[in-house]
Amino acid sequence: MSLHSRLILYYRPTCPFCLKVLGFMRQKGIQVPLKNIGNEETRVELLRLGGKQQVPCLLIDGKALYESDDIIRWLDTHYPRGEHA
Repeated sequence: MSLHSRLILYYRPTCPFCLKVLGFMRQKGIQVPLKNIGNEETRVELLRLGGKQQVPCLLIDGKALYESDDIIRWLDTHYPRGEHA
């Protein structure tokens, strides 16, 4: 388990795939810092860090992980008991 990973979840509140990840996190009690790409500054930040503006994007120690199922699988593997990430 990687309790020292620095995580940020980039999302858009109207994105069904983002809502899927957020719902999973809520159900498991997993909390990570969230960044809504609804503003230009955050969109540019995501593009700079991850290479594209696709959401959801879980930034793990500066490395971008895309695709809701992959993000859920990663979170479930690293935080199976719902620890605060």
